[in-house]
Amino acid sequence: MSFVRIGGVPHHVRVTGRGPVCVLSAGLGLAWFDWDAVVERLAPWRTVVRFDRPGAGLSGHARVAPTLAGEAERIARMLDALGLAGAATVVGHSLAGFHCEAFARLFPGRTAGLVLVDSSVEEQPRVRVPRRLRVGVARASGAVLGAVGLPRAMGPSARRLAVRGDGASAGAVRQVYGASRVLRGALLEYATYGDLAIELTALRRESPLREGLPVTVLAAYSRSTTTWLTRQRNLAASLEATFRVASPSGHLVMRDAPGALAEAILGTAH
Repeated sequence: MSFVRIGGVPHHVRVTGRGPVCVLSAGLGLAWFDWDAVVERLAPWRTVVRFDRPGAGLSGHARVAPTLAGEAERIARMLDALGLAGAATVVGHSLAGFHCEAFARLFPGRTAGLVLVDSSVEEQPRVRVPRRLRVGVARASGAVLGAVGLPRAMGPSARRLAVRGDGASAGAVRQVYGASRVLRGALLEYATYGDLAIELTALRRESPLREGLPVTVLAAYSRSTTTWLTRQRNLAASLEATFRVASPSGHLVMRDAPGALAEAILGTAH
């Protein structure tokens, strides 16, 4: 376990394995241990970097509300802090798909490949409430819920209900989901989701992906996700990406289909 300081915030980082660098970034509310089964399969062939964003996992408090450019820069600065200056394959799950695609567009020379894992998709993003108000409500709600002890009382149980067959240790789940900073961080990311989607739409117009960049979209599939699968396929087409399906799998592909995910990552860049 190690920590690197970025923007004054300690970031929990774990580096495993050897070979070309691969960065794993999880969706909203998830932590480093959600990637364990994938890391086991990648480590013999990749230097695997996984990290917790501010307010998630074991990282420090989220001091500022997220922006897309800020999240892309966070990945670059984390790699710098670890002394990993070469190109990396970036892997983004759910909301972090926005972050990793932005990294690939803003740091093309540092991107060896891009893998979007059941990534968030917003074809026509819009927000109806001003950002300042949304961020203020998220901060206030997090402070109140933390003060009354809701995360400590219900956080670990909510995690176990949300993630069936959770393989994470009970101690790690309590440490992460019993912390009020994790709830506050998740609320901030949720409140600014629409902003990031709008930023990405603009970035796609202004900063094309590097020509020839290997890109893979890996979608989760079950009988109830046929419409979602179409949206994922359309995302792949818009990025001229290889399209793969993890079946059967729920949204947490790294837990439901770690072998299919590792195969997609290993096949994206060498």
